[in-house]
Amino acid sequence: MAARGFLEIARGRRVALNGVEWTVEDVQGQRGRLVLVDGDGLAETRSFRWLINHADLRLLPTVEASRRPPAVSRQPRTLADLTGDQLERARLRAAHVLEAETGFREGHPARALPGEPRPAYDPDRTTLTQRRHAKAAETKAMPRPEAVRLGLQHLSYRTLERLSGLSGDSLLLACADGRWTRRRSGHRSITEEVREAIFAVKAECGERARLSLAARHRLMHQYIRERFPTFPTEKIPSRWTFAAVWEEWFGPGGARPRYGRTAEAAAEAGVSGRMVVHRPGQVLVLDSTPMPVKLRETVFGDAVTATLTLALDLYTHGLPAFRLTLQSDTSVDVAMLLRDVMLPLPMREGWDEDMEWPYAGVPADVIAEFTGHRVAALPFFAPETVTTDHGGPYKNHDLVEAEREIGCRILPARVLRQTDKFAVERQFLTIQTMLFEHLLGFTGGDVADRGVDPERDASLTLAQAEHLIATWIVQIWQNHKLGEYAPSWAPGEDHSPNTIFAAAMEQGGFDLDFPEPSFYYKVLRKHHVKIHPRRGVKILGL
Repeated sequence: MAARGFLEIARGRRVALNGVEWTVEDVQGQRGRLVLVDGDGLAETRSFRWLINHADLRLLPTVEASRRPPAVSRQPRTLADLTGDQLERARLRAAHVLEAETGFREGHPARALPGEPRPAYDPDRTTLTQRRHAKAAETKAMPRPEAVRLGLQHLSYRTLERLSGLSGDSLLLACADGRWTRRRSGHRSITEEVREAIFAVKAECGERARLSLAARHRLMHQYIRERFPTFPTEKIPSRWTFAAVWEEWFGPGGARPRYGRTAEAAAEAGVSGRMVVHRPGQVLVLDSTPMPVKLRETVFGDAVTATLTLALDLYTHGLPAFRLTLQSDTSVDVAMLLRDVMLPLPMREGWDEDMEWPYAGVPADVIAEFTGHRVAALPFFAPETVTTDHGGPYKNHDLVEAEREIGCRILPARVLRQTDKFAVERQFLTIQTMLFEHLLGFTGGDVADRGVDPERDASLTLAQAEHLIATWIVQIWQNHKLGEYAPSWAPGEDHSPNTIFAAAMEQGGFDLDFPEPSFYYKVLRKHHVKIHPRRGVKILGL
């Protein structure tokens, strides 16, 4: 009866063995055995006598589902989790297993090493059982230090039989010692009361300004004293344990509270994750920044600061269009930028044949026949989705109407989430390091980095700078080898924005759809005015 009572108590209980938490999932009363499952889903069948007499057995308190912290999704271990030495040792173990299974250390006769197969492992003369027994005897006869180094001191016939159905990376992971990637144990000082206090502090800090670790630790002390007056003070975790648990449960918390609250609100609204782009023109990212080079409006004019507006195709990371305007850009400038994306760029003075339309599938003569002029090696397409920030020109209703005329969707970036436009933000720094730094009048990326007098050094006019940027885009950037932005479908190959666009043309074709000449007027700013019979019309004071 006592044993039966223990069965009822043990069902669904949580226990700790050697610092690892286990849950009793099933109880086999007739056989006196139970099934223990750990946090990773590993199940073990043990007897009640073994569990009761275990030296490090601790019964853990039952935690209500509402107070239980969310389960941390742990990524299964992979070969990348192993060091070079550990991976080499796992491969040596796997070679012994493959030799017992196939007779060859590489697992196939086509990859036989010199001297293979050995007589004891010849598949034509021995059976699988004989090879397994021979391998177990061989590892048992190995010198003890060598066997321990390779982890073969416990390799038996049953082990070889258990590993027989594995191959490739699965076999390497099975041959890797589980202690190399051991799962972290829990913290014994985190009781139910402490867990409730930590989550209460987390909720309190969500609406407040950034607090230091010491301040959050004091808040936990205050909550426990008010909520649980009889809780022993000496059992409250130290600051360092509190910091470790906070990082495990809620992450490092390096983001600013303002950005963190925005991210949490977006996650609650279901807006999260990163968009996957499959073709050119699917997502076009727009952004503007002051050009870090002083220019002159005319040859003898004063030095001025221009605004550079870029349009970046997220699939190819190409730059189909740009705009250089004095002072700040307007909604009309951005609308004209979208129009430039849809039109082929004419060849300019001084551009040679290497900068002419090169893409396979559509010859340059065909493009020139449609447009009436030679076309430069710069992609053009109708954008499907436009992503911008929340600046004034991009939120202007005239630009929104122009985007609707084009037929593209508007997908504004989330507020205070720079990662939604990470590619174009990085592109500005790329242009600065590859082009702007080498021009006279460069002001630097910060006020503290300015030269003595960049206005005096300014020598380029606005037209010259616009021609120089266009030449750099067509000749340098569109043929520049991409690093981390290389396509995932061509690992190990060298690709540039031009080659990625050409590959997309070969896969899905190319639509030669040029906008009509009247389209220019559709994207311009519209004014609804009254026509006076004597004075005509009045637009913006004119």
